[in-house]
Amino acid sequence: MGNPSTNDHQCAHRVAIPPPQPFFKSFRNSLKETFFPDDPLRQFKNKTPSRKFILGVRYFFPILEWAPRYSLQFLKADLIAGITIASLAIPQGISYAKLANLPPIIGLYSSFIPPLVYAMMGSSRDLAVGTVAVASLLIASMLEQEVNATENPTLYLHLAFTATFFAGLLQASLGLLRLGFIVDFLSHATIVGFMAGAATVVCLQQLKGILGLDHFTNSTDIISVLRSVFTQTDEWKWESGVLGVGFLFFLLVTKFFSKKRPKFFWISAMAPLTSVILGSLLVYLTHAEKHGVQVIGNLKKGLNPPSFGDFVFTSPYMSTAVKTGMITGIIALAEGIAVGRSFAMFKHYHIDGNKEMVAIGTMNIVGSCFSCYLTTGPFSRSAVNFNAGCKTAMSNVIMAIAVMFTLLFLTPLFHYTPLVVLSAIIIAAMLGLIDYEAAIHLWKVDKFDFVVCMGAYIGVVFANVEVGLAIAVAISVLRLLLFVARPRTVVLGNIPNSTIYRNVEQYPNTNNVSGVIILEIDAPIYFANSSYLRERISRWIDEEEDKLKSTGETSLQYVILDMSAVGNIDTSGISMLEEVKKTTDRRGLKLVLANPGAEVMKKLNKSKFLENIGQEWIYLTVGEAVEACNYKLHTCKPDSTKEESQPWNNV
Repeated sequence: MGNPSTNDHQCAHRVAIPPPQPFFKSFRNSLKETFFPDDPLRQFKNKTPSRKFILGVRYFFPILEWAPRYSLQFLKADLIAGITIASLAIPQGISYAKLANLPPIIGLYSSFIPPLVYAMMGSSRDLAVGTVAVASLLIASMLEQEVNATENPTLYLHLAFTATFFAGLLQASLGLLRLGFIVDFLSHATIVGFMAGAATVVCLQQLKGILGLDHFTNSTDIISVLRSVFTQTDEWKWESGVLGVGFLFFLLVTKFFSKKRPKFFWISAMAPLTSVILGSLLVYLTHAEKHGVQVIGNLKKGLNPPSFGDFVFTSPYMSTAVKTGMITGIIALAEGIAVGRSFAMFKHYHIDGNKEMVAIGTMNIVGSCFSCYLTTGPFSRSAVNFNAGCKTAMSNVIMAIAVMFTLLFLTPLFHYTPLVVLSAIIIAAMLGLIDYEAAIHLWKVDKFDFVVCMGAYIGVVFANVEVGLAIAVAISVLRLLLFVARPRTVVLGNIPNSTIYRNVEQYPNTNNVSGVIILEIDAPIYFANSSYLRERISRWIDEEEDKLKSTGETSLQYVILDMSAVGNIDTSGISMLEEVKKTTDRRGLKLVLANPGAEVMKKLNKSKFLENIGQEWIYLTVGEAVEACNYKLHTCKPDSTKEESQPWNNV
């Protein structure tokens, strides 16, 4: 490094301390960044009151924005998509209702009202609304702990409606209060493991339907399920098993074919309804219901009856309903928003996560008042909607109309539908949720994420759904705390023939600066990590001094802390810097700061730390700090730490 000229030496950049801001203005800005990072109110600026009202109504009801521009061409595309997803929604709705231990007709009710509400309030063009297997399993496993669906079906049904109401209330509240970031605590690894575990449990539970068993365990863990299956081998019905395996093979073949030939997506989409029709005809013609093949039986004709008078707000059932609603609501919300964002990315448009929460929450609140249970945007149905070429949320309206027609006129046709076909439909859908490729990818990229994924999977499969979710969230939060409490600190070296300084482990060809150690802190400094950073900095200094002594090089004189990545600091962090300053002074070293940010500078100034260290020891870049240290090393006594020194290109 060359010595700085006298002229440069005198023309120093002074410390840039941000101008003080009133507390309430600073507090307001912090709230805005926390809850309104996307600035949703920007569209209301400089608008007349009447225009603001119109924009506000459009914000909560996006249908008012796209409906005036709706064309016949869009209608044709949405009509095809709506009929296609209806053919999938009807058999899946019946199947998932059975999975939740609810009457099959509830699954059809839940595919009628919620899609209409979402079509008015949702911002995704591709999300196809309906019931989902994982939420159905959660409802069954959690409500069964309090009420037996077989012994008290009416109370169980009312609890399901109540849980759906609380789920919707939570979802809408999170959106209105701009608390959507809470859902982000369910990381991608957590969701992959949780979904795969839930899918495994669901598939195992369908052995009851495939084998035609009358009695089955209410537990969801793999040990209990397998014990229940293999202790009843004398109850297995071969007719049911042959029928189930045959339809499962048919569904998997159609899915494989459509995956290989995306143009024929409609084949796999129509396969579940085709299976229901063929299964019903087969049972009707052969009278298989008299030979051990269980059927749905009578389905009540007519539209959704109101259920707002059926909510259970009495102890001890209300606490169960609230807990079930909160857990299932969060899971359903995470799935719906993730699916919506995925397809929005494909079509290059943006959806507002908080607005989606309000839409999904509202449709569940309204649905719970009209005999519906929890709904969201399942990936399988939305993928079919996307592949069918939907243009707007009108495809949900067309699906709802098709379901309404079924409720009014076609429900008697499902009388002979065998339960084994519904089990085959569920298994075929669930196998797609076991994303082993994603797990392999996690193992290759991030072993800790893989541990999170497997923690969720093992917890769900060997304990229950709630335990698996709790394990995954706990491991994720532990990792988050480790990131905060144990930030990375690295030694920087000089890239040859430049003034750039980078991690010596990442760039082995970097040069050490004689008499100087440069440390980079990669995180904000808070109470949670201040003690660790103090100890780690001391250790870096000890290691550097030992290395210099062993090689006989120039003794250590300066410790430069690169603060570029330190976005904020609290009082514990400032105390840590003060302690590091005292430690370096005692050891005859000089502490130097490089590139502290605005928030850090403001707090260091208020705490008087700048006066303590001296602004001449704070620099704009690591390069300028190193040049200044080199200048002092060549012009001052090596061990002199008390003498007055002039600033050199300080911040």
